[in-house]
Amino acid sequence: MRTHNCNELRESDVGKKVVLEGWLAGIRDLGAVVFFVVRDFYGITQGTATDEKMKETLRAIPRESTVRVTGEVIMRSSPNPSLPTGLIEVVPSEVEILGLCSEQLPFEVANSLAQKEDVRLKYRYLDLRNPLVKDKIVMRSKIISEIRRLMTERDFLEIATPILTSSSPEGARDFIVPSRLYPGTFYALPQAPQQYKQLLMTSGFDKYFQIAPCFRDEDARADRSPGEFYQLDIEMAFATQEDVFALLEDVLPKIFTKFTSAQVDGAPFRRIKYRDAMELYGSDKPDLRNPLIIKDVTALLGDKVPMFAGKTVKAVAVENFDKPRSFIDKTVIATAVANEIENVYWFKTDADGNINGGIAKFVTNLDEIKQHLGIDKNAFVALVAGEKGIIEKQAGVLRTILGTSLDLLEKNVYRFCWIVDFPMYELNDEGKVEFSHNPFSMPQGGMEALKTQNPLEILAYQYDIVCNGYELSSGAVRNHSPEIMVKAFEIAGYGIDTIESKFSALYNAFKFGAPPHAGIAPGVDRMVMLLLNEPSIREIITFPMNRNARDLLMNAPNTVTDLQLKEANIMPVIPEKKEEKPENE
Repeated sequence: MRTHNCNELRESDVGKKVVLEGWLAGIRDLGAVVFFVVRDFYGITQGTATDEKMKETLRAIPRESTVRVTGEVIMRSSPNPSLPTGLIEVVPSEVEILGLCSEQLPFEVANSLAQKEDVRLKYRYLDLRNPLVKDKIVMRSKIISEIRRLMTERDFLEIATPILTSSSPEGARDFIVPSRLYPGTFYALPQAPQQYKQLLMTSGFDKYFQIAPCFRDEDARADRSPGEFYQLDIEMAFATQEDVFALLEDVLPKIFTKFTSAQVDGAPFRRIKYRDAMELYGSDKPDLRNPLIIKDVTALLGDKVPMFAGKTVKAVAVENFDKPRSFIDKTVIATAVANEIENVYWFKTDADGNINGGIAKFVTNLDEIKQHLGIDKNAFVALVAGEKGIIEKQAGVLRTILGTSLDLLEKNVYRFCWIVDFPMYELNDEGKVEFSHNPFSMPQGGMEALKTQNPLEILAYQYDIVCNGYELSSGAVRNHSPEIMVKAFEIAGYGIDTIESKFSALYNAFKFGAPPHAGIAPGVDRMVMLLLNEPSIREIITFPMNRNARDLLMNAPNTVTDLQLKEANIMPVIPEKKEEKPENE
């Protein structure tokens, strides 16, 4: 239907008769001449009309209509070297409307990024016409293609696993699907292909991967899309934690290096124990671009500052601090309060190394403090105090606030690390022991550890891969022993009946000789988000839901007919509308 796309014509094409097709992106009417721009997937080409009849034809065509332009290529009188087609233009002999834009545009396509997100999502098909938006989706496709190439080169088989499966008692909330054939029973959309990929290993497959869709009924965040997301799902038979590390330390740097000019960490990635990560960074997904380190100063200040009595005290120190008191109040403390940190304490040292400000009057052992924190002159120290186990995270937030507000983060780099040695169990809000990570993980020490150690001291072969403060993935060496599985679930309060009802396929398969196996599943969405330096994950998803988990384009979720409900054997519960009170009440 066309001889060239809108990014193809060059100076060598001058004199040719061509046919272009695309969207009428803009018209500039100067009276004697009408300039117009045709845009397609590949780019844009300018056209120029001086013929009176052609000018009237162009003036009558609404912008964003699809058109076919037949004409001759000429040199532009005013070249635009910033465009690939900037040296030429097309003089049309015929312009035909292929698809009329008969509605008023809700926004200018070229200006779609400036619109409210919900408006963009409602008219996503217009938003995606903006090259700045479209290019992110194109890049996503290229990244996924490269992932597939690298995994296939390493002898991994891409295998699709089922979408309709059974509900799991662990993890996030399931999306459930009622069964028509079996009234009162439900399928669930998979939160991850966890059991299936382990069953593949038990079936004799050696290396599996999949760009897997996963479904979790979770609230949206900037780095997490509600509803569904995609991950590079990986599993390896006869593999250890080290085998998984070696694979990711090979594949991830190649992907990041191919799609960015930034510095990318190579193998081996830094390994940080979970407890060390919480102590040093206040997070199990530390941003290593931030040079600040958290220090425990309980022994040095706990009995000297009245507000610290009986509490754990954490400090974050900054050298070469030259900000005024207003910065401390309006940026550091105000941001901390916005992040639900009730009290931030502080003091400074001046050009002579003397202490002042904040809690300075309570600090009588300054030399000892300076040595412990590694500071001297012109330093700022922020402190938080509270219950151990909680205060580490608050200190981590404080570290992030200082690192970002003072612009201390390394630029143009990707810093990877492994977080290892996660605890197998933790206490929930009711004080009961539960799994802290993946329930299918192998405990370090195996059955002996489960039988003899305090559950809260047992470590697991679990690991996270972190990049620039984002958790790309969790992974684990799997528990492939039925006996160890029963004991592990027993400690978490689940009987063998739970295993047999919820994980019967996995449990029974392991009885027939399962290989040791391990895996991981880096998030594709987060990977693309990082590579494109996008703060919102919705920007790199073609048709995302909004932050309230609504698909504004397709108007989902929505109601269904009574017949559909009857066939699915379900009855909806419609919340009663509360009676609105008069305004004067």
